[in-house]
Amino acid sequence: MITTGNLRRGIVFLAAGLALLVAPLSGCAPAEQETVVFGDLQWDSALVNNRIASFILTHGYGYEDIQFIPGDTVTIHQGLVRGDVHINMEVWVENQQEAFDEATAAGDIIDLGNNFDDNWQGWLIPRYVIEGDPDRGIEPMAPDIRTVFDMKDHWELFQDPEDRTKGRFVNGIPGWEATGINSQKLEVYGLDEYYTDFIAGSDAALAGSMAGAYERGEPWFGYYWAPTPALGKYDMYPLEEPPFDEEIWATTRGCAYPSNNVNVAVNAEFAELHPDLVEFLRSYNTETEQHNVVLAYLDEHDASYEEAALYYLREYEDWWTNWVPGDVADRVKAAL
Repeated sequence: MITTGNLRRGIVFLAAGLALLVAPLSGCAPAEQETVVFGDLQWDSALVNNRIASFILTHGYGYEDIQFIPGDTVTIHQGLVRGDVHINMEVWVENQQEAFDEATAAGDIIDLGNNFDDNWQGWLIPRYVIEGDPDRGIEPMAPDIRTVFDMKDHWELFQDPEDRTKGRFVNGIPGWEATGINSQKLEVYGLDEYYTDFIAGSDAALAGSMAGAYERGEPWFGYYWAPTPALGKYDMYPLEEPPFDEEIWATTRGCAYPSNNVNVAVNAEFAELHPDLVEFLRSYNTETEQHNVVLAYLDEHDASYEEAALYYLREYEDWWTNWVPGDVADRVKAAL
């Protein structure tokens, strides 16, 4: 494969004769090894994406000194601007729009485009509530449910054990922006008269309530998002809402959540010094369904994030080999 790096080295050969004999192969690290720092955002898909990319950098490009700095959205963004962090594999752009726009406009960071933009968040019930599950001996409970507005007629099916006059909607945790949005949606859709707004105590409690109900074959109604292990493992039905509309979203939130741009971003100084790695990261793109599968593997096998990354690279070889030159792909495959 002819790459810019190969062409440049060919010119060096013509100009300097034997210089080509000592020129590095395409994709190899520079003579002076450098640390590459990933921002380790504390959710599963980001942690797996970091380890997929780092495995390719180590075994495909020769960068052996990889570090992961843990942090939240704000601290990782600040580190990326300062250069303490070199790479952020999951910038949820709309969740930090103003700060992200300022940093890119100032030239502190470079937006390399979408990692995945088919992410989803919204309200769900188990599919067996509508369709049943013959393999588990579950009969359909409410076959007419399709939209959030249909939930008014079925609140008793989702009865709140602490307030039997209403059903229970399982919301996010305190401090999440989505939790307040969901509370607002309940009012806008007129569901606050029929359902309690149950705030989960933690991410684990939210996921656990869904998992527990699903494994028992019971009704469940609440908020969740993808990619996540739960939506890779459980067959949930996303309730229809009015289509996303910017004006409605800005006023009442009475419509579907918008899909976020989940982008890869790098520190600008790092990008200038490492154009080969930037080209790889610019090509890096995944899909939500891939992450659902990998995160379900992570959960079901109690795997490490490194093991989940290896699972991705083995399962989706035809996909990720398009991100890198052929010689880099060959070295990564050999390492697998």
